[in-house]
Amino acid sequence: MTTIPLHLATVGDPALPKIVFLHGFLGSGSDWLPFARKLDGRFCSVLVDLPGHGEAAIPAADGETDGFFMRTVEALAGEVRRLSAGPCVLVGYSMGGRIGLALALRRPELFSKAVIVSSSPGLRTEEERAARRKSDEGIARKIERNFEGFIEFWYDQPLFATLKSHALFHEVEAQRKQGSPQNLARALRLLGTGNQPSFWNELPGNRLPMLFCVGEKDSKYVEVGHRMAELCPESRLEIFERCGHTLHIEEPERFLASVERFADQW
Repeated sequence: MTTIPLHLATVGDPALPKIVFLHGFLGSGSDWLPFARKLDGRFCSVLVDLPGHGEAAIPAADGETDGFFMRTVEALAGEVRRLSAGPCVLVGYSMGGRIGLALALRRPELFSKAVIVSSSPGLRTEEERAARRKSDEGIARKIERNFEGFIEFWYDQPLFATLKSHALFHEVEAQRKQGSPQNLARALRLLGTGNQPSFWNELPGNRLPMLFCVGEKDSKYVEVGHRMAELCPESRLEIFERCGHTLHIEEPERFLASVERFADQW
């Protein structure tokens, strides 16, 4: 069985409490650098490149789709144990939020708090997951055929409308074009929503303080966020006005303030 590729970098004094950041699809751990720098002196930030992103290349021979998502979760749990003597704060966005939520629900002893941004516990039925796998395969082929064209297609989705009008959009777009098409296509096939278990039924058993963050303009995830908060004890939902899916990019100061305030509560 192939080792799960992960790349971790730390920012700050290793003796400080840890905060672990998980990026979204097309991103990398460096997406969180502006936040890590502002938290320096309070936290040691752990910036993770998830499989297929940044420095964490997925070997071409790794076609073991079944179980890859949960193997990634367990590999991350091992890295968190190795790096930290005490519970960490966890922050995950979109794909990283799905992985982070699974990690927090399955290994809550590793964390003191979890912030889940623009994400979900997965799809409830195998029929939904099969349909998503089929859809994601089409997207993966677009990535492999015409990567720059895919990036334009990706950010034309309504959930990114507020990002496209943001001053940082072209910088974000340029960063995304630095990714490896082959690795990103593999990541989508292995870590897409169609290849993860549903965690909806595990939410009622949660005992870890969780903050769910969604953008007001991201209507799908506003609905999902309300459902998650209703089902999940020890959780609350924060809706960021005028923001879409990438609320942490669109309103970084407010997002950071929310994370710090949440870390101080409960």
